[in-house]
Amino acid sequence: MMTRGAPSPVGRRIARLGVVATTVLLGAVLNAAVSSATALSLRVVGNHFVDASGQTVRLLGVDRSGAEYMCVANHQVFDGPSGAASVRAMAAWHIDAVRVPLNEDCWLGINAVTTGGAAYRTAIIHYVKTLQSFGLYVILDLHWAAPGTYQATTQWPMADADHAPAFWRSVAATFKANHGVLFDLFNEPYITTWPCWLHGCQSTYDHSGTYVTYRTAGMQSLVDAVRSTGATTPLMLGGLSWANDESSWRKYEPSDPDHQLVVSFHTYGWNGCNNATCWDRTIAPLARVVPVVTGEFGESGCADSYDLTYMPWADRHGVSYLGWAWDATDAGWNCSGGPSLIVSYDGQATAYGAGLKAHLAALARR
Repeated sequence: MMTRGAPSPVGRRIARLGVVATTVLLGAVLNAAVSSATALSLRVVGNHFVDASGQTVRLLGVDRSGAEYMCVANHQVFDGPSGAASVRAMAAWHIDAVRVPLNEDCWLGINAVTTGGAAYRTAIIHYVKTLQSFGLYVILDLHWAAPGTYQATTQWPMADADHAPAFWRSVAATFKANHGVLFDLFNEPYITTWPCWLHGCQSTYDHSGTYVTYRTAGMQSLVDAVRSTGATTPLMLGGLSWANDESSWRKYEPSDPDHQLVVSFHTYGWNGCNNATCWDRTIAPLARVVPVVTGEFGESGCADSYDLTYMPWADRHGVSYLGWAWDATDAGWNCSGGPSLIVSYDGQATAYGAGLKAHLAALARR
């Protein structure tokens, strides 16, 4: 989803001057910080996830927006708290997973972002550790990316060939020993064809009134970038139309030597595929052969009618889901343009959040 509360585009542009190559090497160094064994482990077996003991796992959680935009023009990584107390409030909702959107430029330390490179990477590593200390799986999502010397300050149609493969090589090298992490390769593609989705193509984006043509990174190249590091991490891939159209996902599924690919589906009240007829036609058949994770769902106005329709359907089909977003209305977010789960970071819920919280509590009692 287009992130609320994000900063305006910043005009500064610099060439990367070999920084990408340097940060890829740094990824291997940072890997030492996360190489210790974790009790959390997740892998794909058939159409579901299993943990280290072979038990089936369904990811039920929330998105924690902020790290994709705060770093661009601010001396901080997160929008709001990121310490143990804030994570404890999340865990109290009976969740088992948190999706953390990332910024390509900030991770790589390029294009004159304010908080990037080692400072950003260290903050993300620490947050992953904090989340996992509460028994939560973590999805790291390439949310904002941009080609060349353009800053990653919004959602382009598809990941860029300039930086995205380097981003994923670095992230994968950093977290490949942590088996409680998943990678969401690109947030919401809205390129127009499946061949472009798979192999990459020339795409045009209206960047503040200027049309920019750039080379996209196809999903196959991003899978290959991760696997080149030796990481066997499960990989989430969202389809077309902002990850809402999964109609040809299986036909264009990339090749993965580790067979750890996952469908990433986003559904909102305003999307095209926003009803049981569409879910039965496109999502249910996928869920019978491959894990499906609803990386984002919700509706405007912070109401709960859509989530109370979607969650029972997903439960019946073994589909995972994470609500957008764990960002507080009393800290600057609002419900007018999209969903927010909480009023405050102590876990006080909006109506939408209350629906998710109650539903997860009921599932936990079964």
